[in-house]
Amino acid sequence: MADLFSGGGGYSRGFEEAGFKVLTAVDNSPPAAKTFKANFPHTSLIAEDIKEVTSKTIKSFSGSSPGDVDVVIASPPCEPFTSANPFRLRDPLDRLYSDPVGVLFLHAIRLIGELKPKVFVIENVPGIMEDPIDRHIKLELRRVGYESVYFNILKAEEHGTPSERVRIFVSNIELKPPKSPGPTVWEALRDLPPPGSQYPANHDYPQEPPRRHRGRLARMRWGEALVTFKGADGSSHPNYIKLNPHRRAPTVMGSSRLIHPYEPRLLTVREQARLMGFPDHHIFLGSREAQYDMVGEAVPPPLARAIAVFIEGVLRELGEF
Repeated sequence: MADLFSGGGGYSRGFEEAGFKVLTAVDNSPPAAKTFKANFPHTSLIAEDIKEVTSKTIKSFSGSSPGDVDVVIASPPCEPFTSANPFRLRDPLDRLYSDPVGVLFLHAIRLIGELKPKVFVIENVPGIMEDPIDRHIKLELRRVGYESVYFNILKAEEHGTPSERVRIFVSNIELKPPKSPGPTVWEALRDLPPPGSQYPANHDYPQEPPRRHRGRLARMRWGEALVTFKGADGSSHPNYIKLNPHRRAPTVMGSSRLIHPYEPRLLTVREQARLMGFPDHHIFLGSREAQYDMVGEAVPPPLARAIAVFIEGVLRELGEF
């Protein structure tokens, strides 16, 4: 299988835990490429701009060719489509066809057409379901040979993840993975040693929040946010949220910082990774900001694993696994 826009490897982690082997991954972000290779040394990583990558590129790196890749997973950048982005283009189709980041979604579709996998799954935010974006995504996928296209709405917290996350998975089969509720914040964090311990990695003391807010940390109530910001549609989005230990965490994003439920400090990268369902042996490289970004931009491994197990069942029925 192949992973396009592989990032820090959350999507691949879940698929490999389900028994798949990721042959090829594509991501040209230096921290993400280094992180992915450190966690998946057996995978051929193509650290190039996906606009320049073709099925021939993938074959030259890994020996794969059209027909050899049963599954393609992809997670194109969501910034052009999310309502949390105050700079999102007003015209929905411009987000897909004119935004230089949004067009990367089309390159994922192009590569899927070239590789011709039996199953593909493209992850993104609910904003891609806004009409007419969804209709044009279907048109583009039909153009490369996939008549059946499904927009599957899945919630990470219903598939073993300790944080809430609603995402759309566009695929050529309807995805119905069995549900398994995720643990609470404290169930996910309580066995971690204090920050700065030798193990696990990425558990160093985090930076402090903005100086003007530091005095409020100890007085905050569970669920309270230090700041809010406006999204593209005028909606308010909280940040620096103090976690309720008895509930699942709110959505972990690259730009989000979360406050420990019992200590007046921000969470470490490892703690936020725990809330996304990453195992402690999965490490993150690069700057501290890059590490937070990779965690927050990932497909939660438990959700990815649930999708992979479902796909495995479909392929077994077809005699392809």
